[in-house]
Amino acid sequence: MLLEGKKLLVTGVLTDSSLAFSVARKAQEEGAELVLTSFGRATRVTERAARRLPDPPPVLELDVSSPDDFAALTAELSERWGRVDGALHAIGFAPEACLGGDVLRAEWEDVAVALRVSAFSLKALASALLPLMKGTGGSIVALDFDATQAWPQYDWMGVAKATLESTARYLARDLGPLGIRVNLVCAGPLRTVAARSIPGFSTFEEVWASRAPLGWDVQNAEPVARAAVALLSDWFPATTGEMVHVDGGFHAVGA
Repeated sequence: MLLEGKKLLVTGVLTDSSLAFSVARKAQEEGAELVLTSFGRATRVTERAARRLPDPPPVLELDVSSPDDFAALTAELSERWGRVDGALHAIGFAPEACLGGDVLRAEWEDVAVALRVSAFSLKALASALLPLMKGTGGSIVALDFDATQAWPQYDWMGVAKATLESTARYLARDLGPLGIRVNLVCAGPLRTVAARSIPGFSTFEEVWASRAPLGWDVQNAEPVARAAVALLSDWFPATTGEMVHVDGGFHAVGA
């Protein structure tokens, strides 16, 4: 099994339709021991989803806007495991004003929230886990939606994803000498809770199915989960700062 004996932190599980849930399930099938995170009123929803996994993991409190929560996470994982072998960053949020097809509408206060939660949180998570990952050959994988071009309706979330991508590259530079890899999985559109919050999401579905060379099933998260698990494993020991597209090849073709 690819992740036999690995201890992984998985963020972003809300329901069993969450992309992070599919990654968590595949990671357990490959032998990993997991801890999930959630926060506030969403915690109960995450706990219900956790019970649907093959081996229901504990759910720890983590508000990525709270430095105190990150400090508590480090302390809890240090006591529980003493080390962390890998982490999935599957966190993204933008206020309503940041989406919808009018990039001029949002003010800085809303944009700041989108950037902090969706991008800076990767740096904050890496910092919190660093004492537990140094020298382990650890891997941090973040879920992405390729931000090299402008998308309909995506607006400031696209900017946040571009920031996430750049952040991952700089983290790869600085954490590589410590034996930690940082990579992104750029997924095609999938019918998740997050996707349903994006106005006009059906636009992505229609275009993707017709243009992706390998085709694309918006209800099948398995290919993305497999890619994330592979990057969390020891099978990519010399790969870091990479954007792995799991999108049916959509990114490689023009109109």
